[in-house]
Amino acid sequence: GAHALGQLGGAEAFALPFEGDPKALPAPWETFGLRALAMHLAPELFPITGRAFHVVDWATTSRFCGRCGERAVFSSDERCAKCPRCALSTYPRIAPAVIVLVRKGAQALLANSVRFPGVFYSTLAGFSEIGESLEETLVREVKEEVGVDVTNVRYFGSQPWPFPHSLMIGFTADWAAGEIVVDPTELTEARWFSADALPNIPPPLSIARQLIDAWVTEITGKPA
Repeated sequence: GAHALGQLGGAEAFALPFEGDPKALPAPWETFGLRALAMHLAPELFPITGRAFHVVDWATTSRFCGRCGERAVFSSDERCAKCPRCALSTYPRIAPAVIVLVRKGAQALLANSVRFPGVFYSTLAGFSEIGESLEETLVREVKEEVGVDVTNVRYFGSQPWPFPHSLMIGFTADWAAGEIVVDPTELTEARWFSADALPNIPPPLSIARQLIDAWVTEITGKPA
């Protein structure tokens, strides 16, 4: 069925799972992955499109109770899949992840991920583990990925990131000690960059780019 998303341009918007063959769609319809689609979306459309993707992912993976296997019933009062047999409630999963711009004087640490080799350099990021604060996640992830210690952790902002169900929590932090030693399972390279000599960086849609742009503006005194 359709899942309400809220209003878009004064009209109610809904997400509807498509279970047919995407290659069989008649012209002019086409299918896009969310990352590819995001490159064509106006900035104001990305949040609701991402919400639709997140909701559909939850709806299609929550059709049966994870405890007893009974078919779940979607609530009309809240975004929840409820089991009529054992009463287990399944809400959309939201996975918190920290994303951090590490600074060292007038330089910032940017890395190339093994998932996007050679495409662009970005800030470091990682998911929180059970029993871990966001600050502890940040310190651990930076140490694991690039081998350096950080201090002076400061909150920057957050962004829903529906790939497929993350919430990115942005921070800045200062280098405290250590030389860069890259974890090859996560990164191909990590380096310190100056604001006037940046590599290819993420598109403006992402909080990673917002972190970088804010730092460039602070360092140069000019809009990024």
